[in-house]
Amino acid sequence: MSKIIAGQRSRRTVFAGASLVVLSAIIALGFYRHGSTQAATNTAPPPIPVTVTAAAQQDVPVYYDALGTVNALNTVAIRAQVNGQIVSIDFRQGQEVHQGDVLAKIDPAPFKANLDQAKSKKSQDEAQLIDAQKDLARFKQLVARDYETQQNVDKQQAKVDQTKSMIDADQAAIEAAQTQLNFATITAPIDGVVGFRQVDIGNIIHTNDTNPLTVLTQIKPCTVIFTLPQNDLGPVREAMLQGTVSVVAFDQDDKQQLAQGRLLLINNQIDQTTSTIQLKAEFDNKDERLWPGEFVRIRLLIQTRKDAITIPPVAVQHGPNGLYTWVVKPDNTVEQRGIDTMPINNDVTIVTKGIAAGERVVVNGQYRLDAGSRVDAKTQQPAAGGADKS
Repeated sequence: MSKIIAGQRSRRTVFAGASLVVLSAIIALGFYRHGSTQAATNTAPPPIPVTVTAAAQQDVPVYYDALGTVNALNTVAIRAQVNGQIVSIDFRQGQEVHQGDVLAKIDPAPFKANLDQAKSKKSQDEAQLIDAQKDLARFKQLVARDYETQQNVDKQQAKVDQTKSMIDADQAAIEAAQTQLNFATITAPIDGVVGFRQVDIGNIIHTNDTNPLTVLTQIKPCTVIFTLPQNDLGPVREAMLQGTVSVVAFDQDDKQQLAQGRLLLINNQIDQTTSTIQLKAEFDNKDERLWPGEFVRIRLLIQTRKDAITIPPVAVQHGPNGLYTWVVKPDNTVEQRGIDTMPINNDVTIVTKGIAAGERVVVNGQYRLDAGSRVDAKTQQPAAGGADKS
């Protein structure tokens, strides 16, 4: 009986030990799972910091860019129209003058003498005409009384007519002499700015001299000639049909605006060598910020895109399937979105497909992103500006 009781106690001890082992295993498994969950929670990647901006909807002017050269509206080489000695120079080099201003004078004495001689000759012939007319009147009275022949009357009439013709020739000689005298005073034919003086006072100037007295340049208004690829001819002509095409001139560094003007004309032929077309724009240039011979950058306003969707150029990425951008969804995860764009400048890109106004796009931090990445987005104000043709 004691052996049976001892065996039962031994089995109870074994069962108790086994139960203790199972309980310990369950507790250990619980602690393991809790630790694994906590470790997984502790090793989850943090959100990726990025900078975003909202796609804007705005009116965007579209420009064509070109390099042009400023040209004077008119350039006149000031030359003498009569030969003679220069007795005065009445302008300063670089001076702005107006039409009719005296630039120089040639010694007028020889021309005045010719004028006086022509006037004297006319007075002499006018006196002869009076005498001939009196004789003609007497002949007519005598022929009426049959004291004179009709032949002598006709001869006297011819003498009167001849004298009148001589007076007309004298008047023409006077006008010619007066013109020569007027040419002795050299005046500005247009408004403009005079250049270097190439003949000094006291020198004899001739009508066939190689060097002019000076060169007069009209710079208010002025023109700019520039070229565009022939493929741009169609849009430019369409813009001209819609009305005045605005043109803006910038300095050679494309930083400072110099003047605003209008497109004047498109040249009537395409240069087949370069496949380009020349255009001319006109500027009032009242402040004289454009100078003949200067190189300037031209922006030609072709159209204004109404309610265009715009994003900064830095948000546009290049991929194997084309252009795309990273879009931040409402749950702060990102997706890669394919887009179509129009030509861009440094400030703005026009998106024609793929983005709606107000959607947030990533402008900084794209290199760390994958589809579905969670981000910590900081907002940047959207850029505004015109779109240039690329």
